[in-house]
Amino acid sequence: MGYYVTVEPTVNLYVEDLNPTGNKTILFVHGWPGNHNLFEYQLNQLPRLGYRCIAIDCRGFGLSDKPWDGYDYDRLADDVRAVIDAFQLRDITLAGHSTGGAICIRYMARHGGHGVKKLALFAAAAPSLIQRPNFPSGLKEQAVLDIISGTYSDRPKMLRGFGDMIFYHHVGPALQDWIFQLGLQAASWSTAAIAKTWINEVLFDDMAKIKVPTLILHGLNDRVCLYPLAVAQNKGIRNSVLVPFQQCGHFLFYDQMEQFNKELIDFTRN
Repeated sequence: MGYYVTVEPTVNLYVEDLNPTGNKTILFVHGWPGNHNLFEYQLNQLPRLGYRCIAIDCRGFGLSDKPWDGYDYDRLADDVRAVIDAFQLRDITLAGHSTGGAICIRYMARHGGHGVKKLALFAAAAPSLIQRPNFPSGLKEQAVLDIISGTYSDRPKMLRGFGDMIFYHHVGPALQDWIFQLGLQAASWSTAAIAKTWINEVLFDDMAKIKVPTLILHGLNDRVCLYPLAVAQNKGIRNSVLVPFQQCGHFLFYDQMEQFNKELIDFTRN
């Protein structure tokens, strides 16, 4: 069932809440440039196993409001806090993919892990998506600048190019088109603003503040958030476990769907 949560006086987020009487709760935060529907093959399976699944459309994406600003990690983490408070969530697993994973890491540091019992990171864009003088493991900054310029000049073409990077296994045109349409549901300004946040922000100090058990799932063939990012997360987050996925790209919940769901279920149950 869908709800709207007010996170600022003029900003409302769309939130899907499935099986609200479930005995374990997972809160999903999607990656760029999609929305909560990227977790379709978790949202249509996990509630059958007794889970309550809550999935957010981040500001600027999906069915949520699309303000001009507020796309830094602090504000996005505060949006997650507003949802957790609105639903009075406790002892949840907070789960984030790609940029959503970065938002979850900032949430854990900024809000002291309020309401969160476990953290799950899927191909997270942390501690830095791009290379830096002290971190040579990310994408080159120019790759992100190209995304930003492509967003402003020909966003559909940019999204098509991004879609060519996210899978290891071949997927058919129907799935490619569906993901493309999810990207078009976002505002162009929010699409560009998040890419700018990748350049402007890092999460090295945030990782050290995480105190809950953390699962890190990452494809060895990820061409967006390169696998060394997962290694850095594992080193920087105490009590974390890294599970590498063979023959798997950035959208690991499609490339290795069965393994992805199994690892997440095992982590939340144990």
